[in-house]
This record gives sequence, C-alpha cells and structure tokens, in this order.
Amino acid sequence: SLEDMFAAAEAAGEAPFFVALDGVTDPHNLGAVIRSAVLFGAHGVIVPKRRSAGLSPACEKAAAGALAYARIARVTNLTQTIEALKERGIWVAAAAADGEAYSAGKLSGAICLVIGSEGEGVSRLVRQACDFTVSIPTTGVIDSLNASVAAGILMSAIYEGRAKR
Repeated sequence: SLEDMFAAAEAAGEAPFFVALDGVTDPHNLGAVIRSAVLFGAHGVIVPKRRSAGLSPACEKAAAGALAYARIARVTNLTQTIEALKERGIWVAAAAADGEAYSAGKLSGAICLVIGSEGEGVSRLVRQACDFTVSIPTTGVIDSLNASVAAGILMSAIYEGRAKR
C-alpha cells in the first residue's frame, strides 16, 4: 500500500521516492521497471488496477527476483493518487519527450516519477496532475525509448542526486 511505501521511506530516514506507471501494459516492461526501482532505492511502485500489466509470470521473470523486495501499490485512480501524493509534499514528475532535460536538477527530494505507456506516453489527465515533466536528451533520430529503459535512466539520475546529499 502507499502507507507501506511512506513507512519504508521514514524507516530509512529518506525522502520518499516512488515510481508510478501510467498504462504500461507490457509485463516485461513492468518487471524491468520494478527491478530498476529496487536497484535504485525507490520505496515503491504505483500501478493502476486497470489498463496495466499485472504481476504475471512474464513480469516476475523480467523482474529477476526483485518482486521479493518491491513494494507495489495497485491503485484505482492514478490521477487521484498523484493528487494525494502532492498533498503529502511529494513532487511529481512525468517523463515526456517535450519535458525539461532531467539533468536540470529537479529530480531530488521527495519525488514520484511517472512513466507512461509504451505507445502513448503519460496520459493527458495524469500529465496535468503532475508538477513538471522531464525528458532524456537524445539525438532525435528515433522519437522515444522503451518505457523500462527510460524509467531506468531517470531512476538512476534520481539515485545519483540522492547519493550526493
């Protein structure tokens, strides 16, 4: 649950760090995001109950053992969950190709990173609920990264920013 995720952050003496997925339907991407979240010290992963991959055998295989360590909250309404996180002092950043470069230094403190679906990105309503957007600078030859790859790059940046504190 979200409360378990907040409790884990408090127990570690750290600002909360969450990852939310918006419409990620590929179980391999879900598993890879969970694996990266555990690796980079996220206190939990937020997954909508609908329009999302479940914790299937394919997800479990892609997570490569990380499910045993991950806190996962299945939520009914991601937009409402984001609003609740913001009320508790969490900055919410959506990954988007037209966002500010992640290297601008906004990925620190109490934060929730939102990763969108493989084809559509972060939905309009979820994006409007977020505080800001971040992007990964690329050559522009191809217009997007795989959802789990983008999540891993951005989680690494958050981890590095937290480690410097």
